[in-house]
Amino acid sequence: MVPEVAEGTAAGRQGSRRYGGEMTSALVKDDAALAELRTVAGADAVRTTVTDLAAMAHDASHYLLHPRGVFVARHTSDVADALRTAGRHSLPVTFRSAGTSLSGQASSSGLLVDTRRHFSGIEILDDGARVRVQPGLTLRQVNARLAPYGRRLGPDPASESACTIGGVVANNSSGMSCGTTDTAYRTVESMVVVLASGTVLDTGASDADDRLRALEPDLYGGLVRLRDRVRADAGMRAVIEHQFSMKNTMGYGVNALLDFTEPVDILTHLMVGSEGTLGFVAEVTLRTVPLLPQAATTLLVFDSLPRATDALEALISSGARAVELLDAASLRVAQTDPQAPQAIRGIDVRGHTALLVEYQAQTAAELDDAVQVARHTLDRLTFGAADDPAPAALSRDPATRAQLWRVRKGLYTAVAGARPVGSTALLEDVVVPVPVLTDTANTLIRLFDAHGYSDAVIFGHAKDGNLHFMINPMLADPQELARYEAFTDDLVGLILGHDGSLKAEHGTGRIMAPFVRRQFGDDVYEVMREIKRLFDPAGLVNPGVVIDDDPQAHVRNLKVVPAVDVDVDACVECGYCEPVCPSRNTTTTPRQRIVLMREIAAATGERRRRLEEEYRYAAVDTCAADSLCVTACPVNIDTGKVMKGMRAERHGPAAQRAGVTAARHWAGAVRGLRTGLKVAEGVPDPVLRGVTTAGRRVLGTGVVPDASAGLPNAGAARPAPRAPADASAVFFPACIGSLFGPAGGELAGIGATAAFLALCERAGVTVAIPDGIAGLCCGTPWASKGFTDGAAEMAGRVFTAVWDASRGGELPVACDASSCAHGLEGLGAELDGVARERFERLRVLDAVTFVRETLLPRLRVRRRLPSLAVHPTCSTVHMDTGGDLRVVAEAVAERVVEPKAWGCCGYAGDRGMFYPELTAGATEAEAAELAGADVVGYASTNRTCELGMSQATGQEYHHILELLELATREAR
Repeated sequence: MVPEVAEGTAAGRQGSRRYGGEMTSALVKDDAALAELRTVAGADAVRTTVTDLAAMAHDASHYLLHPRGVFVARHTSDVADALRTAGRHSLPVTFRSAGTSLSGQASSSGLLVDTRRHFSGIEILDDGARVRVQPGLTLRQVNARLAPYGRRLGPDPASESACTIGGVVANNSSGMSCGTTDTAYRTVESMVVVLASGTVLDTGASDADDRLRALEPDLYGGLVRLRDRVRADAGMRAVIEHQFSMKNTMGYGVNALLDFTEPVDILTHLMVGSEGTLGFVAEVTLRTVPLLPQAATTLLVFDSLPRATDALEALISSGARAVELLDAASLRVAQTDPQAPQAIRGIDVRGHTALLVEYQAQTAAELDDAVQVARHTLDRLTFGAADDPAPAALSRDPATRAQLWRVRKGLYTAVAGARPVGSTALLEDVVVPVPVLTDTANTLIRLFDAHGYSDAVIFGHAKDGNLHFMINPMLADPQELARYEAFTDDLVGLILGHDGSLKAEHGTGRIMAPFVRRQFGDDVYEVMREIKRLFDPAGLVNPGVVIDDDPQAHVRNLKVVPAVDVDVDACVECGYCEPVCPSRNTTTTPRQRIVLMREIAAATGERRRRLEEEYRYAAVDTCAADSLCVTACPVNIDTGKVMKGMRAERHGPAAQRAGVTAARHWAGAVRGLRTGLKVAEGVPDPVLRGVTTAGRRVLGTGVVPDASAGLPNAGAARPAPRAPADASAVFFPACIGSLFGPAGGELAGIGATAAFLALCERAGVTVAIPDGIAGLCCGTPWASKGFTDGAAEMAGRVFTAVWDASRGGELPVACDASSCAHGLEGLGAELDGVARERFERLRVLDAVTFVRETLLPRLRVRRRLPSLAVHPTCSTVHMDTGGDLRVVAEAVAERVVEPKAWGCCGYAGDRGMFYPELTAGATEAEAAELAGADVVGYASTNRTCELGMSQATGQEYHHILELLELATREAR
């Protein structure tokens, strides 16, 4: 399944015998603690298969510990039970959400508690001024719900699409414009916490302080003593006040002992940034900040780092919300991007440094005022080379601004994606007072040279004195590990010598835990140790994170990254792909599929056999192969494509020949399938379920569909070919419309194919239909299932027919199913030579796009639905046709609802028929959101997706073109 690699190449002080930390050679055995937890919370909640443990072991950091068990908590009470059970058995517990943290906060050798899937509640308060939210939602999801109120959360980390609220609070995340004023610490109002003892406390309750004193008297009294001790010590006060005058996520937030008086308020703020070492935040109420949708952005290029940093004070005073620094190495990396703006591509980079500066406001008029004020500052500064000053051009154009921000955000992608195979993409952050930023950056560059990190880049939030840098050490090599350790020692000396903090945003984790004492001094460090003892007397809650007296802790349990496949070796295990993956709640995510490939490559014996055996279903079979993962991946990995490749590897020559035969006789195959569905229509549901259940048991789940939810009715035969002289486009009716008939119900239509043709007729637009259409297909069924020869055969047949029908590419080609349109768009990859070159010249459109562009202006809408829920598809994302869907939907209905939780339905052509659990998991959040929606119609753009959503919600989903046909039909 994956290439063989040398085993156990890790060396040095890593504390690992094979692959990663604390993994014994024997398979993990169940134990008394996990058995008790199963009894308390249910058997399904505790997972101990070798695949579950290996998949959940990995996070975005360069550390690796394998858990003894994974507990999927459903309620706050489950977490309390887990902590009490673990306490009785001295089992360490770590809380895991998105796992995007870079410093080793989310891995465990004990019990790993998955708190993401079932902790997704949210309540908007005071017209968006506050929000009460559970930890499993991502920052982007929460902000999407706040947007209609003109509000957002204060923290704005770059990982907003993947990082969860649990991680944002646990790490006290900030970001590009957050500064030190809009962090989780500054905006938290209250929370529901589960302490190590299992005590559950709502710190927002009116009697919360009294309840804390009654339920946890030792903790309450200890917080009072620490508060008074710190306040009475001028030395400690000075250290704390200085450290937290900057961005600082190093150690515990002991500034809470100065900022608050009541123990319950101190507890609330100590939990922020505690990285899951003091307990679990089950719910948090945060104050929001105004959403600033208006922005003007510029990229200022200086001929040296000192001149760039000298401009910071003036830029900050001018009201800039974001000032991002890119050093010379960053600019050289940015120049490799063909889409980089000319302002960067044209630089002969020597010692240049750029500042990406942005001004933000709530309204256009307010932005005008802000820009006018800023203009005075910008005009006084000299930009460019010393003898060639250039004025700053502030742009409000979204495309231009996106291009500028692409440069900044693309650095991680460019460096991580190009790193040597087997190396670690190690992204770190530090902060120093702004006046010493120049000297710090210059010295850091010299450290890179001294330690051999010639490919290192520096960028970051210059406004806050916060630098990020990225190096690519080969941690499996003992010499490189020693070099990395020496570099770390020098880095610590540099930052602390400039009165900075070793962690500004990413959390202390394991990587800087041994240096907390050195940064804060013995007295403050002892206060932090006492905080840990008060909250967690047994030391079982995420041990080894935030504070650790072992001076070598940061170089133990390091993750080794074996090469397994050129298509995935660039993976940095960040988890950005997980929120968009339809199988995330069912089996594995793209990140987990890749890390399991790495686990298999490094495993031996029985463990390897079991990993390989379980991988088939957990990774290959239940991948929807929708490739949404590539749209979220910072290094552009298409895990869906890799899984399709693995499916292809299963098929021997005979199977591939059968795929070709099916392609050549597709018209007959479609007729046969339609006949089968018509026969099934007459079979009583109980009988049909019994037959398919037995068949699945005997032949396999991937061979016989699951009819427990019923099978769709058969569709109508595709229309006959036509080649009118006045055709404006080629229509490619999808075969799925012929296989599966339209939905029923009050809004029952005539099917997408018939609807499209009816709309064309009403608009006075003539279309051609290719010869042999009954036997043509977009090729997706073959490509998705790994029948590569059949896919190539069908591609050749389609090319010939479509090329002729389109008059050599003169006419656009429209298809009435989004996934099929996307499949057609990519068919050129299956062709060679001239055929491929010609196919790439064809313009393939989703029929919804063609209708929006060509038909809609010519149609008269006679009646509209009061409301309509739309389900975009993964193909809608890939083809960027979401706007077209919205326009057509708004023509159909007075009010259009696009669920905030929408995602790929996981039906994946026919995969949802064979693996219904995939669709159930994929649609879970969207179905729950729609359950409370006040809508009368439901629509999508693909028949199989409509089937999946109907199955998930219990509502009839129709193709949007069917509803438009109804809306424009003359009354009879």
